[in-house]
Amino acid sequence: MFELLYWLDLFGVIVFALSGALMAGRYQLDPFGVVVLAAVTAIGGGTIRDVVLDTQVFWVANPTYLYVILLTAMLTIIFIRRPKRIPKRFLLIADAFGLALFAVLGTHKSLSLGATTSVAIVMGTISGVAGGMIRDVLCNVIPMILRQEIYALAAMLGGCLFVSFSWFGFSENSAIICAISGALALRLAAIYWRVSLPAFHIVDKEK
Repeated sequence: MFELLYWLDLFGVIVFALSGALMAGRYQLDPFGVVVLAAVTAIGGGTIRDVVLDTQVFWVANPTYLYVILLTAMLTIIFIRRPKRIPKRFLLIADAFGLALFAVLGTHKSLSLGATTSVAIVMGTISGVAGGMIRDVLCNVIPMILRQEIYALAAMLGGCLFVSFSWFGFSENSAIICAISGALALRLAAIYWRVSLPAFHIVDKEK
């Protein structure tokens, strides 16, 4: 069980680091900027979660995550020389995988640390969305969580599905895989069909 969680966590770090590195390429940042954007995207949400839950930050306990982020950023620079030629949807898909993985794994970790169900789902959502928020703010872009796109809703769905499957007696492995699949399916469907939530819009009254 622990081994599955660890490898899923590493995979989530890789895809989120790739997402951050691709964003850096779109805005023509230097190699240091690429690494910084990859890092904040990959570990930003988990760091906030661990600080709030008053537990040791996961990448401090295991620096392997930092090496994986650095390697991902460097390989992205080497093999993807022209990020503007990469479809924007590719970045969204990479981000969707990271979102689903971290939302469910964050919920699982929060529950294992004694958090209540509602707090665990919130912490899972933060794990999934906060890194992308920091990335977008650094690039002076409105974060996806604040736009019409179905983003945070997919993360919350992942956490709720994990809690539900666990309650129904699924094994931890099955609950995690099914919950990740559900969150990922919703996010990918929203990307493919461009489904979004209605925007809140105020029209100023003319004088």
